[in-house]
Amino acid sequence: MAIVNVTPDSFFDGGENTTEKVILKNCEKHLLDGASILDVGGQSTRPGAEQIGAEKELFRVLPVIEAINKEFPTAIISIDTYHSNVAKQSIDVGATLINDISAGSLDDKMLQTILKLNVPYIASHIQGTPETMQESPTYSNVVSDLYQSLSKVKTELLQNGLNDLLIDPGFGFGKTTAQNFELLGNLDHFKSMELPIVVGLSRKSIIWKTLNISPNESLNGTTSLNTIALLKGANILRVHDVKEAIETIQLVNQL
Repeated sequence: MAIVNVTPDSFFDGGENTTEKVILKNCEKHLLDGASILDVGGQSTRPGAEQIGAEKELFRVLPVIEAINKEFPTAIISIDTYHSNVAKQSIDVGATLINDISAGSLDDKMLQTILKLNVPYIASHIQGTPETMQESPTYSNVVSDLYQSLSKVKTELLQNGLNDLLIDPGFGFGKTTAQNFELLGNLDHFKSMELPIVVGLSRKSIIWKTLNISPNESLNGTTSLNTIALLKGANILRVHDVKEAIETIQLVNQL
């Protein structure tokens, strides 16, 4: 899953995709490098990011989804949003997958919307909101707490007829560095949910805070942690750097 941020303030590539021409060129590169999914996001969810609201998010993402769908009609387009209205309108113009960092916790209409649309849905865990999530993340046990939280969403959606559900433990979304590592080390615990596992570790602070480097210097660390995630049961890697992720997948599959 290739990250396509159309935001000015994302932590790594904010402001990179400034025009339709640049966006399409980057998407073409992702697809040529082997991406299966293009994940379009118009709202930065880095810690402390300003929340722009659904209207502004729609203004950013709808033209992009339409342009990608026109230029690359066979590409799978995901919309990265926690707003139900953004999710619905994005599906209307060509997205086929919804990636929600909050598993419905930030919009009480999201799960109902997912069931009506009946499209594949990635339910990701977050504690708090993007503004507050890193202030003081607290868990009784980060692994079991997340498992219970995602299991509730699984039960609600699958018992009400959703066909395709994926889960994402939400690395960096309301977790300390130590909690992120505990989660990664126990990722295989989530395989018992019998759902595809999506992992987003790409260039995140779990890497650069640990190594005392910058996000720009975190590609090697991303590959290292992606390798561990794959060995622990991850099915989809959400990344900025597709070529390197594909190589990692090929090597782990060979193993």
